[in-house]
Amino acid sequence: MMLDAPLQSWGFASRFQRRTTALHPTRSGILGMVCAALGVPKGSNTEKEWLAQLESVRLMVLAIQRLPEGCRQPLDIRRLEDYHTVSGTRRASGAISGDAVISHRQYLLDAKFGVILAGPHSTLKPVAEALRNPRWGVWFGRKNCIPAAPIVRGLMATPQEALAALGLDGRKTDEFARVEETASFADGTDTLMDVPVNFQTREFKPRRICRRPATLTGG
Repeated sequence: MMLDAPLQSWGFASRFQRRTTALHPTRSGILGMVCAALGVPKGSNTEKEWLAQLESVRLMVLAIQRLPEGCRQPLDIRRLEDYHTVSGTRRASGAISGDAVISHRQYLLDAKFGVILAGPHSTLKPVAEALRNPRWGVWFGRKNCIPAAPIVRGLMATPQEALAALGLDGRKTDEFARVEETASFADGTDTLMDVPVNFQTREFKPRRICRRPATLTGG
């Protein structure tokens, strides 16, 4: 998968009016996008079945640096915070509020990610088909984060084939800063509460990950 867009936002620790973003795609964000493409209603039995099926799928996220034409140095991923106001909101009592609701919403700029999903072909094939022809709209964290390029790049047998499909032929995964899922707590460097259990009630389980820096190559 290629996640390429002018804006991305991958919330994982948002509270009330402060909507933060991680510096990389979250599992909940990616699986939420998959469920939307499949047309799975939130909180439904179908969602429960799909999330259980997707438990076996492992994620690796690669940060792909942008190098605009004419630039010698690649761009760093940056956070943008938007001061956002909404008027005419409804209170718990049902009355319309006359006060504007203020929120601070973060986005990623200059971000581009390759996501390698590893799992059973019987699971990944319908996922790929849905992302190519989604039933509902897909976006990268928020509705204004629209993909700038096709998401799905094919079903591959090896990570090397996946990199080639992402336009990174001849490269290795350890040449990129990346986030990998780990099988044990000791192998990880951080824990995120981003494994979705129910999107409607916003229930999540912890996931152990390892953040790995890019390995320099060449002399």
